[in-house]
Amino acid sequence: MPHTGEWKVRLHLFEDSDGTTKAHAVLDTGTTALTSHGSAHCHPADTDVPEIGDELAAGRAMHDLAHQLLKAAENDIQDMGAARLSTRRGSGGST
Repeated sequence: MPHTGEWKVRLHLFEDSDGTTKAHAVLDTGTTALTSHGSAHCHPADTDVPEIGDELAAGRAMHDLAHQLLKAAENDIQDMGAARLSTRRGSGGST
């Protein structure tokens, strides 16, 4: 049966006075919300390029969000009585 959906991700970036860029991501699936955080700190010897801090902090927050989403899927699969995702053939791809 065909299925379509739309999930929304909100990503907020802000920089502290100490040069730390922080990211807060929220994935809203319509039935649940996952939140994650990431940060990046500019080394004192490096040139301060805010875009790089944004990219690093956002990438780290999105990486954490992806990890949480995969863990939630694995838990849902186990709840249905299926084998653990890591023991299934082709565990790196689709179900």
